[in-house]
Amino acid sequence: MAPRLKLFVPLILFAVLAAFLFRGLSLDPTALPSALIDRPLPDFQLTELADDRPLTRDDVIGEPALFNVWATWCISCRVEHPYLQQLADSGVPIYGINYKDEDAAAQRWLRDLGNPYRANIVDREGTLGVDLGVYGAPETYLVDAAGVIRYRHVGVIDERVWRDTLEPLWREVLALETTP
Repeated sequence: MAPRLKLFVPLILFAVLAAFLFRGLSLDPTALPSALIDRPLPDFQLTELADDRPLTRDDVIGEPALFNVWATWCISCRVEHPYLQQLADSGVPIYGINYKDEDAAAQRWLRDLGNPYRANIVDREGTLGVDLGVYGAPETYLVDAAGVIRYRHVGVIDERVWRDTLEPLWREVLALETTP
């Protein structure tokens, strides 16, 4: 009986490997889940890029907003920047998290390309980024008025991403803020 069973071992191994391959191919490679969804924005004590004044979590919560992780060394951030400016011009509050960057380069970037941010949190060492679970820039977090993270987007925000993903969530968060 054992010799006959040995004949089926390669077939069984093939079936197991095929099942793992099928499962892997069915996953979304851009989906990077965040353990912070529905949890508070982490506490921090950092500075503002423009004037070095101290900034804490309490200084940036109180209304729904986007928190955008960006850096001058990030090529995708340059691609995303004009659309962030459009969103800010249309009234969407955006806070920047300048991630592991040089202050002078970041200030020059904002002077040359425009500043869509209400404030820029300087995260030179990446401590806030670590607390947020940042993989790299750009990443954007949708945070409600209570300071709770409702969504995380990894990658560039453009018109399609805003329209199809972020805007519906944004409207949902705004609606929750206005209901008694």
